[in-house]
Amino acid sequence: MKSKTQREKPTIIFTHGDSDGICAGAIAKNAYEESDVYFTSPVNLLDKLNNMADGYDNIVICDIAVDERTQAGLMDRLNDLSRHSKVIYIDHHPLPYDEWGSDWFYHDTGSCASELTYRSLKEMLGRDIRRIAIYGAIGDFSDNTDTIRQWSKDWDKRTLYFQAGTLIQAVTFVGRDYNLKRKILNTLSTDVIPSEIPELLDFAKRASVLEEELRLHIKKNVLSLSNISYIVNANGYMSKAAIYAAAYGRKSVGISAEHRSRKDVFDLSIRSRGNVDVNRITRKASRKVGGTGGGHPMAAGARIPEKKLEIFLRIFDDMVEEYSQEIDDREK
Repeated sequence: MKSKTQREKPTIIFTHGDSDGICAGAIAKNAYEESDVYFTSPVNLLDKLNNMADGYDNIVICDIAVDERTQAGLMDRLNDLSRHSKVIYIDHHPLPYDEWGSDWFYHDTGSCASELTYRSLKEMLGRDIRRIAIYGAIGDFSDNTDTIRQWSKDWDKRTLYFQAGTLIQAVTFVGRDYNLKRKILNTLSTDVIPSEIPELLDFAKRASVLEEELRLHIKKNVLSLSNISYIVNANGYMSKAAIYAAAYGRKSVGISAEHRSRKDVFDLSIRSRGNVDVNRITRKASRKVGGTGGGHPMAAGARIPEKKLEIFLRIFDDMVEEYSQEIDDREK
């Protein structure tokens, strides 16, 4: 990131590094062609904003959840920036508080970030860029909204899923190579189809081979508690590992945990197969062990101190049982 005294472009875009975040960022990049793009996360967003270069005319944030521990400072920083720059914060994650944000905050939990970004910036976008939003919606399991269903009528749905699948698998394979993700985003922003972006088809094929190996590994090694199944250090795609952990553990929730030795933590991906709100449970359980977490009702993530993983899993397991009992009691 440039020093605070330098600015070469009028717009800076911060977005998430998954397929929905890349698509949302590509849509924003199409609207603001002369822009810098950076990938970040909820826990790092405030630091990025504090250390960014001065003088940007526009600051666009896509698909970054509001972190509970930094939300007050984040609000103050964004309000301060909005005095001199146009701030556009677009997100679809559940909020930690009922009241958060200002007129710069575009929030809707009923759609993916890509759809919401197009809707927020539609006056600056061509109709064909809706296709990028559809890719993002497919990647985020959010392609059944009224808007996405309507937009999809302009395309052959089978082709949409092929292109979205290519992008999703390739982005998964790329992992934390953010320079390469930025190249993908930049090219996608010009409405080049994913299968024509250099190397993406090869990345997608290689990702699918590795995913099949991951599935078979989890089938043999998945562990279970009463209400959750989990896998530790599967050395594969975390979100997919969580899905397969739930499937082969025959539980309503699957968790994949990977150790980050440089930070002395475990990063977790958590997936729900039923009516368990893993966002709600993850937020509560992570706080109890000094971690942080959250996401969506069906998909969440967490960062847990390395020595607290087993405690976290037991707490989470108990909370799933309590939550399920609450649902049963309400339905009686």
